[in-house]
Order: sequence, then C-alpha cells, then structure tokens
Amino acid sequence: MSSNVSSSVKLSVREKIAYSFTDMAGNLLYVTISSYIMYFYTNVFHIPAAGALGAGTILLVARFADAISAVVWGSIVDHTNTKWGQSRPWFLWRCVPFAVTVFIAFTAPSLPDGAPKFWYALITYILAAGAVYTGIQTPITAILPNLTDDPTERNNANSFRMAGGQIGSFITSSFTIPLVGFFGVKFGGGDKTGFMIVTAIWGIIAIILLLFSFKNLTEHNYRPELNKPIPLKDSLKAAKGNWPWIILVVAFVIYWVAQSTRNGVSTYYAEYVLNNRDLVSIFNGVQVLGLLGTIAMPILANKLKNKTLTMQIGLIIGGLGQALMPLAGHNVPLLVTFWTIGVFGAAIAIGMPFGMLADTVDYGEWKTGIHAAGFLTAVGSAFCIQVGSGFGAFLPLEIMGAAGYDANLQQQSAGAQSAISFCFIWLPVIVYIVVGVIMCFYRKFEKMEPQIKAELAERHAKAAAEAE
Repeated sequence: MSSNVSSSVKLSVREKIAYSFTDMAGNLLYVTISSYIMYFYTNVFHIPAAGALGAGTILLVARFADAISAVVWGSIVDHTNTKWGQSRPWFLWRCVPFAVTVFIAFTAPSLPDGAPKFWYALITYILAAGAVYTGIQTPITAILPNLTDDPTERNNANSFRMAGGQIGSFITSSFTIPLVGFFGVKFGGGDKTGFMIVTAIWGIIAIILLLFSFKNLTEHNYRPELNKPIPLKDSLKAAKGNWPWIILVVAFVIYWVAQSTRNGVSTYYAEYVLNNRDLVSIFNGVQVLGLLGTIAMPILANKLKNKTLTMQIGLIIGGLGQALMPLAGHNVPLLVTFWTIGVFGAAIAIGMPFGMLADTVDYGEWKTGIHAAGFLTAVGSAFCIQVGSGFGAFLPLEIMGAAGYDANLQQQSAGAQSAISFCFIWLPVIVYIVVGVIMCFYRKFEKMEPQIKAELAERHAKAAAEAE
C-alpha cells in the first residue's frame, strides 16, 4: 500500500488481471442468483410466483433490504484503513462467507408451504445477495479510484473487470443448468441436489479468484493521510448536489430492471415458449460474446471522447437486438443471432457507469472536499443493482402470475406464454429507451472533467507537501 500521492499510475497487466478476477468471482455466484433463483424458488422450492408470500415479493423486499446494506457498506469501506488498503482487505474477509451464503440460498429444506418457505427464502436471499455480496461488490467498485488517478488507466482497468465479469457470467450461464441436471441424475434428488452441488463448485472457484485478487492488487492512489474516516453525514454531503452522480444512480437503477429481467426470465422463455430448457444455456452462454462489447467499450469511448454517447450507442444496439427477436419466431439460430446483438450492446452500456462512477467521486471531492469513494460507489453500483434487480424480478413474476403462470404445469397457457415473451423481449427495450433519455443530462459533466482533474491534482500535491 502506498501512502504517497500517485501521479498517473500505470497498472501492470498482472494487476489488471487481478482486478478482472474480482468481477469474475462475483459473477460466478451473483449471476447464478440473478439468473436462476426465480426458477429455483418457483420450480424447485415450490414457492408461488406471485402473491404476498410469493417469489416476486421475496425478491422485491430482499432487494430493498440489500439496497440499505449497500449504503451501510459504502460507509464501512470509507471507514476502513488497514496496512492492505481501504477496499482490498474485503476480498480476503468476505470471500468465504459469500460462497457459503449462496450455497445456503440454493438449499431447499423440507419445510411446510407458505410462511416457513417464504421466511427461509427471504432471510437466506438477503444474506447471500445483500449483506455478504454487497460486502464484495462495494469494494470491487470502490477500489478503482484508489488503483490509479489516470482516467485512461481507469477505463482500461474497468474493461478488464468487465471482461472478467463476462467470463464469470459465461461459465455460470452456460454450465449451471446442464450441471444441475447431470448431478441431479448422478446423485439423485433432481434439481434440488444439482443446485446445491453446482453452487458449491462455483463458490470454491470464487474463493480462489478473490484470494488471488487480494494478493496482487495495490491501492496506489489510496492516501490514508488525506482519506480520513468519513462520517455518514459528510458522505451524504458529498452526494448532495453531485448531479452527475445522481443522474448515474437514477439511470443505473432503471437499467438493472432490464438486466435482471433478461437474466431471470430466460429460463422460463426457453422452457415454456421454446419448449426446451437446455436452450437457456445457449442464450446465457452467448453472453460471453459480450466480451466483444467490453473490448469495444474503451476503444469507442476514447475515440468518441464521449462516455455518455458510448453508453447510449450500447443501449441502441441492445434495444435493436431485443426488438428483432419476435421476427425470429421459434427459429433458434435466428433468435440467438438477434440475442447476440442485444448482448453486444448491453455489454457496452453496462460497463460505462462503473467507470463513470469514479469520475463522479472526483466531482464530489472537487465540489465539497470530501473523497467519499466507498459511499458514492456503493450507492452508485451495489444500491442500484439491488433496487433495479428487485424490480426486475418482481415485475415479471407479477406479470406472469397475473397472466396465469403455474409452475406445476408443463404446458403454460397462451396468456402466460405471452407474458413471458413480453418480459423477456419488450420490457428491456422499454427500459433501454428510458435510460438513454436520462443519460442525455450527463454530458454536461464530461465537459468539466479536465478542469476538475487538474484542480484536484493541484490540491493533492499541496496537501501532500503540507503533510511531509
């Protein structure tokens, strides 16, 4: 850990790979939750989709609890000061609890229907996807401003992170369902046994990846002599009037409604509309091609010199891919082609806000003198993901439930199939349009960035000189 003010630190390839492993580990388990927990609750644990004690309610309530934990974790990270840094030690401290709680969330004990199953699912989900995952996800994002103060290096490091996340998503998306089926048959117990074994495997891999990240990352730009523990009221002050951050928060919450819906409904779409559950592995596996979008993201952003426009281009491409899918009907190759276009665009769009958050931390420090990286990035990432994903799970389950979806039926009604198709295809398109409009208001901030960077560098140099 360095206590000196860094000047345009260039990160090594090893450090960038280590940073990519943080999101790879996170997505191995989190994408398993976001993609399959809805299906697990309704079709394995046999919780109804809708209603007061339904899966939709569980996911919505849990996500709001998780969102609160995001704010708390942001403050915790801001108050962390160790020989290892501010964010880095949490990869060591939270890797095992993360793996264990996800495993428990995908365990289906023999409980009576109704309240017992509801409360078991709610509590274990809050622990896995909220209290513990947020303790991993918050420092993953919060560490970026502390790795380097160079905007280009931040973009490059963020691209590595997104690439790692895509690989993690590909692994769990492509192999979870086939492995669940395989282990369920091999050891008996069907999907119930299969999900337990698969989440245990993903958990072990995630622990190894996070330990590698902990060992190989250094917070070069972390300044303990300047970054004193920040009271919550000061963190709130750094957020108040930080309009670029507010714009990102609103846009990202809404964006994650689409992301969560696409992931969560894909299994239902494959099983009940295409009549082949194994196709979900193809749909989700194709998401690895999002790596191309992740690679294109910094190139496009650097070429255009416009991060807002880069994100909007991603939204347009993603929306186009989604909107073309109905033209394919049941033609699987054509469906996969259009889905791939959507994945490419979404990868560009989803990657930009994580890097832009680091810039809004600078804006908050420039305006208020408070460097609240943990709080601002926690709310801007984990909070947004949790709230957006909550609505992204609740809305489709309620829509499907209202249309007559019944997990006990092998063949769903025409109304239920239409509802599944709407949630899988058109709901994300609507969300992309809304987010694209909101991001138009962010562009003004980008024009101020050179001035902000220069003034902050001058302040940091002066503060460092006074501290010596």
